[in-house]
Amino acid sequence: MTEPSSSPPEQDDYGMSLPALVVLRISIVFIELFTRLGDVLVLLRRPRLLPPYLGLWLREVRVSPYRLKRSFETTRVLQASGQIFKELMYGEMPVHTGVWLFWKAGLGRGSRLVDLGAGRGRTLLAARWLGAEAQGVELMQHHVDLARKSVEKAGAQFLVGDATRADLQDATHVFTNWTALTPRTRARLVERFRTCRPGTRILTVTRPVEAPGFTVLSKHRLLFTWGLEHVWIHEVRDSVVGDSTN
Repeated sequence: MTEPSSSPPEQDDYGMSLPALVVLRISIVFIELFTRLGDVLVLLRRPRLLPPYLGLWLREVRVSPYRLKRSFETTRVLQASGQIFKELMYGEMPVHTGVWLFWKAGLGRGSRLVDLGAGRGRTLLAARWLGAEAQGVELMQHHVDLARKSVEKAGAQFLVGDATRADLQDATHVFTNWTALTPRTRARLVERFRTCRPGTRILTVTRPVEAPGFTVLSKHRLLFTWGLEHVWIHEVRDSVVGDSTN
């Protein structure tokens, strides 16, 4: 996973050279082995979540989420959402990383996590490990089709939808990996965050929410499938709710 390039918004590619892509793929293989081992060890403490996890893993082996093609359907979905192809660059948060991060953010029984841009749903298992309700919102239909059965076995919900239009009214925690998103898409997400209730925790990867009304509680450097990355935990202030001008 790389940060968004400084190229103009209309450029519709990943913006990476072939050598950079090769290095990225090799590093991902080694990180994948480490994170999978960590996930399995953590999930042994919640055996009921192992079958859903292994189901997600098997589907990733069969249909890689890292090989998205520029199909007519992908183009149509991107145009409808106002996004570009490079924003679909794939990466995941391992379950063991998610368990620690969500625990640090106060997620637990009685809480409700919404993952915006949920990919194949791996993050949702971390929320379920802590006993929280969990819902994933993912733009790409094929990701949801491949993962929904396993995610639902874990007791979570998985929906096809645009993260910038997601219903966050009942969320106590919102997680989004916006590493590859353009400034315009991130700004739209911030406006959606403003619909959250006071006290909602907003967790973002790579960048904090740089807007008034969101208090940073803590910053952490954690392991993701592409390497170490910063994560911010914010809290929504009373004054930000429903006020897109604050």
